[in-house]
Amino acid sequence: MRRRSPDTYHLLNGFSRMLHFFRTLIKSKVGAIVAIVILGVIALSFVAGDIGGSRNLGGAGSGTIAEVGGEDITSADLNREANEALQRVRQQDPTLSMSGLIARGGLEILLGDLIDLNALYAFGKEHGVIAGDRLIDSELQRAGALQPNAIPRESVANRLVARQVLSPAEYGAVMPRELAWRYGQLLGERRTGSIAVLPALAFAPEKAPGNAELQAYYKAHTSTFIRPERRVIRFATFGSDVVKNVPAPADAEIAKRYEANRAVYAAIERRSLTQLVVPTEAAAKAIVAEVAGGKTLDASAAEKGLAAAKVGPLSKQDLTAQSSAAVANAVFAAPKGQLVTARSPLGWYVVRIEAIDQQAGRSLDQVKGEIATALTADKRRAAISDFVAKIEEQFENGSNLPEVAKNLGLQVQSTPSLTADGAVYERPGEAVEPSLKPVLKTAFTMQENEPQVAETQPGAAFVIYDVTAVAPSAPAPFNEIVNDVKVAYALDRGAATAKAQAQAIQAAVRKGEKLDAAVAKLGKRLPAIERVGMTRPELAQIQRSGRQVPPPVRLLFAMARGTVKVQEAPQKRGWFVVVLDSVEPGKLDRNDASLAGAQRELGKVAGGEYAETLRKAITKSVGVKRNPAALSALRDELSGKSPE
Repeated sequence: MRRRSPDTYHLLNGFSRMLHFFRTLIKSKVGAIVAIVILGVIALSFVAGDIGGSRNLGGAGSGTIAEVGGEDITSADLNREANEALQRVRQQDPTLSMSGLIARGGLEILLGDLIDLNALYAFGKEHGVIAGDRLIDSELQRAGALQPNAIPRESVANRLVARQVLSPAEYGAVMPRELAWRYGQLLGERRTGSIAVLPALAFAPEKAPGNAELQAYYKAHTSTFIRPERRVIRFATFGSDVVKNVPAPADAEIAKRYEANRAVYAAIERRSLTQLVVPTEAAAKAIVAEVAGGKTLDASAAEKGLAAAKVGPLSKQDLTAQSSAAVANAVFAAPKGQLVTARSPLGWYVVRIEAIDQQAGRSLDQVKGEIATALTADKRRAAISDFVAKIEEQFENGSNLPEVAKNLGLQVQSTPSLTADGAVYERPGEAVEPSLKPVLKTAFTMQENEPQVAETQPGAAFVIYDVTAVAPSAPAPFNEIVNDVKVAYALDRGAATAKAQAQAIQAAVRKGEKLDAAVAKLGKRLPAIERVGMTRPELAQIQRSGRQVPPPVRLLFAMARGTVKVQEAPQKRGWFVVVLDSVEPGKLDRNDASLAGAQRELGKVAGGEYAETLRKAITKSVGVKRNPAALSALRDELSGKSPE
């Protein structure tokens, strides 16, 4: 990229933020139904968000994936983002490979994120929205990333500008009470319906496919048969008992430690706070005035779509680092219970002092035992560190793992073939032993026969280990998975037939035929039609408990009364035909106290929608040109496909 490389949001980050909101939303009385209803609206807005142009920018060799406002997003930019995204996603799914990420559409999502950030930055720059050095420093400090090159300053600047451009659209959005009441009426509704299940295997071809047909299917669906990377780890464990006779600290050492940490034992004041941040001084003063008039700080914040946060106890130094010197000075000059306002690079703070904790200083005699214990622990850690360093030195000098283990009197073991999540490959239910879990991630980045030593339990347990075999992630050879291909083929062909039959049943029911009769005409032995009756509170309770809600039941709560819909089963294992027979509305008084909370919760959703609409408009106005050929070339390269 000629200008700068933006910090791409986490893969699917927009969806993660939305899901986090809904998890919070469904915990409230009216929120449960609001979340369910609004989810469909948000989904539609994302579907409608096609912002890219289709003009060709040249061949794949040009290296330009897209052009945003006259600036390039190159193949190198997107390649880097894909690799970083894969590492982040592997925190939740360690077995995911780059080809798997590509197969899930990850490259397109990352490109969309890059386009959005560049468009927002270009728009902000054109209209004087910038991120100054103090604001960037503050953001880096909040992220704990002030070390050189931990996070590029340009990336932070891009993200901050994007936030400033979109935040006015989100701030203070409140849903009208009438609309909140109408949604709230849905809270107690009960829905009843019928669900027909058409399994794919019930409609699979009766004639077995020939070898050529299976080979063609395998070639067309290679990504379906990708095996995860597997590794064999060789290891030996030892404990802290390898270090003997740690000397006790002398009085002089204790006194020296006390002097070096005198500030730790000095008197200190810490304060617990409730705070929120608003964009302007006028907004801060308005909140202070409302609280002075009898409204709580939490209520005032909630009415504006904000949330007051509890922080602390914090020292003045800690608060300065988190906000600004002006905020810390104001807070530590005020008495308990007072509300203060002060400016920081992120906006105006409104802070209430909840508690003040003042601790007296302690003398050397008072902390002598405490320091002696700490020094003894330090000496033991240092001795263990020296011991580990000697092991590392042996490895660096060319000793292999069995040789070092023999010198230490340790027993060498080897794991079965493992996947990155710690599972034993092709042995369901078996997993790597607990002592190796802390080093598993590193083991899947190592070269073969390059031993390392690691601490697996702080100060207590250690392991020396290396990798003796690596089987890279790749499609399984056809001749090794013929039976799997046969099953996948049967499911695929059966699912296609099941879909056609489901649509035929849908058409018949729409014409007035009963679901039972339409299914019976198929002449197949199918699961019995299920009759479902459930209220929205029951649905919300299932979701809150973490249990899985069957897809057709979820669909039942997104349909109009008297309609019939078809739905694909998970993993393409069949189709559902869902008929909503009746809807019994719940009752909610117009003066119900829960409506105020529903207004705020719906307001947050509306604010997000306003920001999303603004984002689309800005991206369109800045102008986007895509290079499909370059994107396809990068996709093939990252997937390991040979150029044709």
